[in-house]
Amino acid sequence: MGARNNKSSMNFKTMAQLDVPQGRNGKHKQIVTSILADLDKLQDGAALKVPLADLAESKEKVRSALNRAIHKTRRNVATASDENFLYVWNENK
Repeated sequence: MGARNNKSSMNFKTMAQLDVPQGRNGKHKQIVTSILADLDKLQDGAALKVPLADLAESKEKVRSALNRAIHKTRRNVATASDENFLYVWNENK
């Protein structure tokens, strides 16, 4: 099976690699980016209070996306929630 058979038709369309989007811009990117930026400015002992009514997606989906971003950037962050807010704060190491 060494060489490719160029005579068979392709199953998928092709494009230049340079045009392939690099990086993942999920639907939670804006809220997660905003939370992470605010965490950088947050004073010790304070927590962000994010209104759940302002979220475009469910609390669970946003919390999951935030968790992925936290682990990717190796932050030490905690979250909690109630029926109205998602609370996020920097944990002391």
